Amino acid sequence: MRQNPPRRRRAIRARHTESMDRYDILDTFERAAIAAAATVERLQRSSGPQEQAEELACAVRRAAPDARRIAVAPPADLPPELFAACERLPGVFAGRGKSELAAADVGITDAFAGVARTGSVCIALDPDHTGFISLLARMHVAVVAAEDIVEAPRELFRRDRLRGKGLDRNFVFVTGPSATADMGPLVRGVHGPHRLHIIVLT
Repeated sequence: MRQNPPRRRRAIRARHTESMDRYDILDTFERAAIAAAATVERLQRSSGPQEQAEELACAVRRAAPDARRIAVAPPADLPPELFAACERLPGVFAGRGKSELAAADVGITDAFAGVARTGSVCIALDPDHTGFISLLARMHVAVVAAEDIVEAPRELFRRDRLRGKGLDRNFVFVTGPSATADMGPLVRGVHGPHRLHIIVLT
């Protein structure tokens, strides 16, 4: 029986591992995000943009049924029409002052990427108060496309991944809700949102 040379065997194993990683990347992301105290919902894409927008708004309502003040950041990477129904939710306000945003129950943004190993979402800071909305509201709802989830942080800084977006913008990694143990026991929500809910478009 003919044996593959060692170099070829390694190449075959590498291709197999890469394929499995792509298959499992969403499960890995979800497990890591939940371990970091975030909540995750997978939302299957619909055939029409209006239906998809309504389903996203319903997902926000499921995550925060008692929200009275909602800030919605215009998406920088996902289609604007996707957020149209969210912008019509009861309680949505247009003010962008820091005190107004700090009083928001929910802040909704898109995320241009996710990182599977850490369960993080990557939020661009430059577009229209997105950074403030993601960091000041009591609950942050981040919407990310499944195909924009990479395995490891280093992939964000490659020109051939995510169309080079990680190299072209200022952004923060958001991993779970805000938390600190500076004063003793772990406390959430001191320096940012008490809750992080991630909606993954599959």
